[in-house]
Amino acid sequence: MDFVSIMKAKAASAFKKLVLPEGNEERTIRAARILLDEKIAATVTLLGNIAEIREAAMKEGVDLEGIALVHPGVDGAILSKYANEYYELRKKKGMTPEQAKTDITDPLRWGAMMVHMGDADAMVAGAVNTTGDVLRAGLAIIGTAQGIKTASSCFVMTGMDPQYGTEGSMIFSDCAVIPAPLPEQLADITECAAQSCREFLNAEPVAALLSFSTKGSASHDNVTKVQEAVKILETRKPNFVFDGELQADAALVPSVLDKKAPGSPVRGKVNTLIFPDLGSGNISYKLVQRLGKAQAYGPFLQGFAKPISDLSRGASVDDIVTTCAVTLSRAK
Repeated sequence: MDFVSIMKAKAASAFKKLVLPEGNEERTIRAARILLDEKIAATVTLLGNIAEIREAAMKEGVDLEGIALVHPGVDGAILSKYANEYYELRKKKGMTPEQAKTDITDPLRWGAMMVHMGDADAMVAGAVNTTGDVLRAGLAIIGTAQGIKTASSCFVMTGMDPQYGTEGSMIFSDCAVIPAPLPEQLADITECAAQSCREFLNAEPVAALLSFSTKGSASHDNVTKVQEAVKILETRKPNFVFDGELQADAALVPSVLDKKAPGSPVRGKVNTLIFPDLGSGNISYKLVQRLGKAQAYGPFLQGFAKPISDLSRGASVDDIVTTCAVTLSRAK
């Protein structure tokens, strides 16, 4: 099976609850119907003004039977519960009970709170909202995973030469979130990408932290940053193999690695590439996708305590279904 089929099957097996905060958006409504009909999700909740959701569904010819419709804040008991929890989470940041009661009715925050409180297992948004909006709601309420301070992203790259990665599939990270990660952030990105490798490729991660230098062959602040990230990882002792700083050819080609970094533990096994900044990551995945005719799936958010994903505002219905399947597949 291809990546999408594998993720759909995994999500169907997990059979978890999904919330979609952009409930009156036409593509989202159509995706919700598919997710239920194909039994990819156990339940799907659309958030928003219910009259608007029904009107949009009617225009699209979508039957809403079985899909839960929730107007955030209308149910007073749930509003009080969510607002109190939001206040507790944010009071050190100056949140007041009154402001919490107002702010939590925002669909993104409401959806994130559903996940935080266990009323949903995963959230997907971004067909209308910006990546920043989705990230802020997720970070404020769901937060990052234990031991991780940084939310980031990864792409799953498939269809490449099978001599590379895991039968031609690799994780590229970070390609969509952090423009200029600091050393600790790079270490976090590496740990999260390693987990993504396990979940998406069903393979033990072998990570290369990339640079334009291999083991000190060049001297620059951007090289030092990667070297420091490697040292941080060494102190954390994660349960996966990694090495850096490595140039891309050294990371991928054993004969080159033997010359530039003999004895490296990642020799011939790299399936997770960590980019030193957003520019190199974003450019690289697009070049591999276009020139190498690879499939690029994502970006998928990583590093959160519970599954949450962002969409491109140009996402198709199929894109939304795929992202929801991937996100649901990560739910515990």
